[in-house]
Amino acid sequence: MKLLILIACLPTLCFASPAPNAEQWGQWRGPLGNGVATHADPPLTWSEDKNVRWKTALPGSGNSSPVVWADQIFLTATIPHGVEQDPPVGHRPGAHDNTLKVRKSRFVVIAIDRKDGQILWQTTVRDQVPHEGHHLTGTYASASPITDGKQVFAFFGSNGLYCLDLKGKVLWEKDLGDMHTKHGHGEGSSPALHGETLVVNWDHEGPSFVVAFNKNTGEERWRKERDEPSSWSSPHILLHEGSPQVVISAANRIRSYQLENGTLLWECGGLSHNVVAGPVSEDGILIAGSSYEKQAILGIKLTGATGDITGTKQVAWIKRRDTPYVPSLLLYKGLVYYLRHYQGVMTCLDIKSGEEIYARARFPGIQDVYSSPVAAKDRIYLTAIDGKTGVLNAGPSPKILAQNHLDDSFSASPALVGKDLILRGSQSLYCLSEANSPK
Repeated sequence: MKLLILIACLPTLCFASPAPNAEQWGQWRGPLGNGVATHADPPLTWSEDKNVRWKTALPGSGNSSPVVWADQIFLTATIPHGVEQDPPVGHRPGAHDNTLKVRKSRFVVIAIDRKDGQILWQTTVRDQVPHEGHHLTGTYASASPITDGKQVFAFFGSNGLYCLDLKGKVLWEKDLGDMHTKHGHGEGSSPALHGETLVVNWDHEGPSFVVAFNKNTGEERWRKERDEPSSWSSPHILLHEGSPQVVISAANRIRSYQLENGTLLWECGGLSHNVVAGPVSEDGILIAGSSYEKQAILGIKLTGATGDITGTKQVAWIKRRDTPYVPSLLLYKGLVYYLRHYQGVMTCLDIKSGEEIYARARFPGIQDVYSSPVAAKDRIYLTAIDGKTGVLNAGPSPKILAQNHLDDSFSASPALVGKDLILRGSQSLYCLSEANSPK
């Protein structure tokens, strides 16, 4: 099932760590890690025959979201091939999967030309039988890649971590072992990048850890064990009081680590098991939420946070209903937006006070949602699995501005760059843009 140049900041403020160019969408949740494109102006309306700049058939499956840098779009995918065969010893089927036979899969990284949708290159980084299945709704390519405009980092979990140049050449790779996820749900945590450091979260039904690598060489910089069961939350890197932190949401604790050496800075309990949604941050507040056997969303004050802050005044507020499961949080202009479980039912809170701006807002036609909401130009985009995207106004008093539909299934989150909205379906990649508009 399915996450940066330092910017000047006041001593008590925190910012999500932005990409070296805020006009790009170099990581899963955009340049700020909050789902927002501050420089984009994507289209309001589209359909299969309106405002589609191009549509490209994809060579493999994946729920990973596209990332964009200048005129290149990067994706990951897997391509099954060959005859069905008996599973390897120890193979575990995925949830709802009674398959007795398996096939080899090519794990590929793909670059697509943003101008015309042509595939520039496709690199196979591994070719093997996966050791474990995945959820019925999942894929073997659910972790999104990340790029700094010089290199592309693709994470396939048990099937390897790879650094490629912009022409598709593998520069280095790491095998971190085999992950064993709860119920065989599969893998999906995306890596995070800040400066020269790449961070990977490895929470599973075994020895869990977080590990940081030198992005240029693949050299391991630090590794910290984690007392956590399976989670799918991606690391969130933020800058607070001049120092970058790595925050990871998980079942036992939300934890923050010093990026430089992995020192544990603070931790806080309160979330459920099976954490999928990633945290967000702004103006000295870190917000994390989950929904499984219980519901919770917390606002944590970063200034003064040290050690175990569970139940202390560092937790500015906590809510226990309508919290997110699969889609991650959206933080836009001092408000946090989130969906109930994975339904098209939205709540909006003030990030500092936790005050409810609105709750349980429903949007016609938007039902099951696995992709995470994104925002630009005071508009919020919600893409449902069945191809419908609702566009609504940001801020209080939500209303639908447009309803759009494409003939595909969507679990990946959109990317917003310039005038374009890049949307990955199960079959095709779409570039949506106002007719005749510049990029």
